[in-house]
Amino acid sequence: MTYEFIKCEVTDNGVAKVLLNRPEKLNALSLPLQAELYECLQAADDDPAVRVITLRGAGRAFCAGYDVTPPQTDEDRRASEERRGNIRQDMHRLRKTARLMTSVFDLSKPVIAGIHGHVIAGGTDLALHCDMVIAADDANIGFPPVRSMGTPPTHMWTYMVGPQWAKWFMLTGETVSGKEAQEMGLVLKSVPAEGLDAAVDGLANKIAKIPWEMLAANKSIVNKALDLMGRNMMQVIAAETDAVSHQSSIVREFNRISSEEGLKAALAWRDAPFQDD
Repeated sequence: MTYEFIKCEVTDNGVAKVLLNRPEKLNALSLPLQAELYECLQAADDDPAVRVITLRGAGRAFCAGYDVTPPQTDEDRRASEERRGNIRQDMHRLRKTARLMTSVFDLSKPVIAGIHGHVIAGGTDLALHCDMVIAADDANIGFPPVRSMGTPPTHMWTYMVGPQWAKWFMLTGETVSGKEAQEMGLVLKSVPAEGLDAAVDGLANKIAKIPWEMLAANKSIVNKALDLMGRNMMQVIAAETDAVSHQSSIVREFNRISSEEGLKAALAWRDAPFQDD
């Protein structure tokens, strides 16, 4: 299968190496990229030659978030405003995002994310739905959009780091390095950037020595434990909460600036109060 926005190769020892390949946009999750990623991961899950999946990002970042490029025409702008203004339509749209991320979590085969550079917003949604995350020491991880754009449309934060750190991320929009993420348990471990590929490949190759049936059984029991803690329903609640948050006046102001002055101006406005901290 040929893809435009991702790459995938299967090694001789059963590792499917998936690469987000939109480096000029820091691998922002456009809808076409999301569709290709879903198709690729499902194909890898169905492939009897694959035992483990790794997920990396090309270029300077793993993933800088969802693609929030402002609509370019008046017609597209009006359509976007109508969708966001109708809370039921917004919930419907965001539930699709939640289902995509849950599909990653639900794969029968282990998924190891290797993250570097910016791992922001949607980048964290994707990484935290993988089974294990290895970060570059200098990765930049967090969800700054909570300051003025909404809430995460999926929620794994509390399961990964507990309520206090989850609230810190959600109530400040601050980011942490890979090293800090390891210390708080957000990622499995942190390594020097130049050793990230080797660390991801080393873990994947070790796991790939175990037959798929055993891997699937042992992954499944951990996933079921999380679902007994409410993880699955939490993703639905997260999507609906994000839709509700989009009705906030600060979100409307952010969208106005983005539409009239461009995304860069809107992001500068969003983050300006935090520059002196």
